[in-house]
Amino acid sequence: MARLTGKIALVTGGASVPGLGSATAIRFAQEGATVWITDRDGAGAEKVAAGIRDSGGQAQAMAHDVTSEAEWDAVMAAITAAHGGLDVIVNNAGIAVLRPIDQMTTADWMLQNDVNLNSVFYGTQRAVAAMRKAGKGGSIINISSVVGQIGVPACAAYAAAKGGVRMMSKSVAMETAAEGIRINTVHPGMILTNMQDVATADNAANYDATLALIPMRKMGEPDDIANMNLFLASDEAKYITGAEFTVDGGMTAN
Repeated sequence: MARLTGKIALVTGGASVPGLGSATAIRFAQEGATVWITDRDGAGAEKVAAGIRDSGGQAQAMAHDVTSEAEWDAVMAAITAAHGGLDVIVNNAGIAVLRPIDQMTTADWMLQNDVNLNSVFYGTQRAVAAMRKAGKGGSIINISSVVGQIGVPACAAYAAAKGGVRMMSKSVAMETAAEGIRINTVHPGMILTNMQDVATADNAANYDATLALIPMRKMGEPDDIANMNLFLASDEAKYITGAEFTVDGGMTAN
């Protein structure tokens, strides 16, 4: 039995392949969800959606700058007009600009917090409103990072944003629990994605040291995160809210 049959799901940052968003969207569609995929790269999001449709799934795509409140409103209006509501959102869109503190610019800091934290606030706020209006509860999955849990060199801005996602989600989960709106965070470790490639190139001096922190001695795959997101989106997680789920090969067990 498909685990998300009848559910309407939105996944942000879904254009990159390999990526956490595209892997999640594909996995959700395989389990019966109707998936909306958004990304600043609208053409890339449509390519992922088309692949899902070609495989027999249901998917739509929209261009979406997650730092724009107006574009958030447009996305939510489109989903509501098409389906009457939203059951699941995965606030996945993010960037990583890794710099030691003495090389971090104010622009670097502001951009990462805008994309990685402010956008999750916008998405969470609007998803809560839509889910409250529909009155059926729902699942909000906010992608944080192990860097939101432990210290990692050259990650000050990224850590600030991801730590903010973690604690914001817990706080809002307390506000919405009685309504059946569940809010949880997923904390990937080092995962083989396009964004990881960029981060590695940007911070090559610390790559080997970071990899050595992983007891499994390897990076994870996007499906490792997609499968965790699937669990949290499904009714199997109906009694879970305000929690954090770490998928990191043991990195934070050190």
